[in-house]
Amino acid sequence: MARSGLHSTDQELVVALRAASQDLIDQRVMRDRDALLSRLVVSAVSMVPAAVGGGISRTEGREVQSSHATTEAVQELDQLQGRLGEGPCLDAAEQPPDDGMLLVRDLGGDDASRWPRFAPRAVAAGFRSMLSVALIGNVGGRRSALNLYSGRPDAFDAHARLTAGLFAGHAGALLHGADHAHDLGIALASRDVIGQAKGILMERFCLDGDEAFAMMVKSSQDTNMKLADVARWLVGEAERRASQH
Repeated sequence: MARSGLHSTDQELVVALRAASQDLIDQRVMRDRDALLSRLVVSAVSMVPAAVGGGISRTEGREVQSSHATTEAVQELDQLQGRLGEGPCLDAAEQPPDDGMLLVRDLGGDDASRWPRFAPRAVAAGFRSMLSVALIGNVGGRRSALNLYSGRPDAFDAHARLTAGLFAGHAGALLHGADHAHDLGIALASRDVIGQAKGILMERFCLDGDEAFAMMVKSSQDTNMKLADVARWLVGEAERRASQH
């Protein structure tokens, strides 16, 4: 046993997780959510024993998005679950077990009946077992799951599940921060364009700020468009007219 009190395999896992986190920081992907998700999935597949492919499923309301898969086959299966409305990825994101990990031992065996439409397609694509891990730190009603695939039945043993669970804890925290940064960027951009649109209306119709904002709100309600979209249209129209002179 090492001086830290950890067994050698546990110590290797801690070192690997620290290295993966440091790599993400060094790659400066925290401000780029897409880049972060890609790196997270690649790191998970490389770290979790038996995993040969992986992807991310994110749900928001009834919308399901699957992305950043390491292979085309995995991407197709992740997306298929969204279209079918069934599958381990959706269950892990929406109704995760207490430990957050949904283990699929054999899609060609006992687990086939759990997802009768999805399981045969996964087996036909060469995958027999899966491990879908819910990522903590949901923002704005979003729920996410990391999906890992293996071609062997019962491939994810206790060590693989421990690795995936610990990795998902790190990944969830990082993704939570990236989501906040992304949403903040959108909010700031919307605020800027709304301010520009207000200025355009104030100048064009001799309005004060409150009157210009009220005009945009009414336009938003009348057209069933988001306020920011109305503002972008106004700014775009102003730019188009300016370019014609």
